[in-house]
Amino acid sequence: MSNTALIILLLMLMAAAYQLVKLRSLAVVGGASGIRQLNSLPSFYGFYALIWCGLPALLMVGFWSAFEGTLITHLVTANLPEAMQALDPGKLGLIINDIRNLANNNITASVVGPELRAAADYYLHLQQMSRLALAVLVIVMAVVATAIIWRRVNPQLRARNRVEVVVKWLLLASATIAIFTTIGIIFSVLFESLRFFNIIPISDFLFGLSWSPQMAIRADQVGAEGAFGIIPLFAGTLLITLIAMTLAIPIGLMAAIYLAEFAGKSMRAYAKPFIEVLAGIPTVVYGFFAALTVAPFIRDSGALIGLSVSSESALAAGLVMGIMIIPFISSLSDDAINAVPQSLRDASYAIGATQFETVRHVILPAALPGIVGGILLAVSRAIGETMIVVMAAGLSANLTANPFESVTTVTVQIVTLLVGDQEFDSPKTLAAFALGLVLFVVTLLLNVIALYVVRKYREQYE
Repeated sequence: MSNTALIILLLMLMAAAYQLVKLRSLAVVGGASGIRQLNSLPSFYGFYALIWCGLPALLMVGFWSAFEGTLITHLVTANLPEAMQALDPGKLGLIINDIRNLANNNITASVVGPELRAAADYYLHLQQMSRLALAVLVIVMAVVATAIIWRRVNPQLRARNRVEVVVKWLLLASATIAIFTTIGIIFSVLFESLRFFNIIPISDFLFGLSWSPQMAIRADQVGAEGAFGIIPLFAGTLLITLIAMTLAIPIGLMAAIYLAEFAGKSMRAYAKPFIEVLAGIPTVVYGFFAALTVAPFIRDSGALIGLSVSSESALAAGLVMGIMIIPFISSLSDDAINAVPQSLRDASYAIGATQFETVRHVILPAALPGIVGGILLAVSRAIGETMIVVMAAGLSANLTANPFESVTTVTVQIVTLLVGDQEFDSPKTLAAFALGLVLFVVTLLLNVIALYVVRKYREQYE
């Protein structure tokens, strides 16, 4: 039985346990008429059984799946001929891989001999036995747990308290996993970045004005040392982000104000979902739109007035990115404006203010924390965008403030450096981790600024 089928069966057992114990809780008090005698609602008794039926069994499935492959591989390796066991770990690993492929009916990398065929049959046999044993163990655990809870049901059982304790620990475990995952990501990027800074001085990286990470194969080739100055990358990132936000902030904010304060119900019902559809369009579609429509239009329009515009320009990428970001600002600003208490509007109207004056002097200042948070979220989204920049702005690391020239961004270079077969001990590859670390710090600073603004003005208007 596969793990998927086993989990489906376990979910069915959990549902059955829920119903059985829920009905049992009603039966012990004589039906629905005696429900007041129960310490908890019948549904909590059902959830209590569901948890103990499913949680230990699911943990067993995870534990078994984590160690099953290692144990089977060890047993298969021990059953191989001594000549194969004496091979070095690399060749032995290739043989084990061929055995797995043969057992799964995949193509093997070598000619199949009788030893490999026998090992594959043994591997398949162990795998089938393992899955059968797991299925039996899980079913027995679920049934036994359900039977124990069923017998323990009585009016004094504090089922709600016990369910809440389990849910509390599950929430704590989820939060802990999220925290440790974040810490793991930070340290993995940090350690690789430190390896990069041992090769390339951090001052050259942070203040260098040239980016050319292509390392030469021979020392006598041109550019053998490479150039890892990050300034051109951040200049391109900030230029495209500035263009995008110049377009997105006014349009998004004005759209939010109109939908929240001036539009009728029918207009809002159609306009708001239409604007938010833009957020669901894949970025590769925006990239095609930028490369095939916007960039040629800008280039041809510039040629008509005598401007030299590159086929791939920061302006094209920034404009399309701004269109993509409009829904973020519009939706979050609309929510912030609608969250302003109606009493503030009524008080403004009571002293004779017009609707425009109320929006300008009351609603926007009160909604400022949410609006600023939405804008900074949109900025982070723009900084992290890759596909539009690749297709519309190019890969050239030019240190320029001219929006008509080709530029690149930090995220694009991270992708470029890690594409293909790379050696993770070369400065070219390690530079991607250093770029990621700097980008993480910049995003963190944006979040800190957003929290500061939100807390400052929230205290003022609450």
